[in-house]
Amino acid sequence: MTWTRALRRRIRAAIPPLIFLLIAGYFAWNATQGTLGLKAYAQREQDLKTAQLGLAHAQQELTEWERRVAALRASHLDPDLLDERARAMLNLASPEDVIIPFGPRERLY
Repeated sequence: MTWTRALRRRIRAAIPPLIFLLIAGYFAWNATQGTLGLKAYAQREQDLKTAQLGLAHAQQELTEWERRVAALRASHLDPDLLDERARAMLNLASPEDVIIPFGPRERLY
């Protein structure tokens, strides 16, 4: 009976540290894998960088469109831009235009 008492005493002595280790393990797991953990933080940072790149691209496109729209205003009508847009929309060319066909892989730049 002495060895059963010693075994029970050891089990009772091991329970509080085991509970503490389980709680500490739970918090450690949540700190890395949880919704507010390190992995989620890294994913949010990556999403933020992607969104910032998209925003920069959208702002650049907006600036380009604002420039083109400003050139088509009645107070400052750019005839070259108007002619370019009309020809592109109607798919026409003037008889005086010099057209140089490029192959699919040839470019000017």
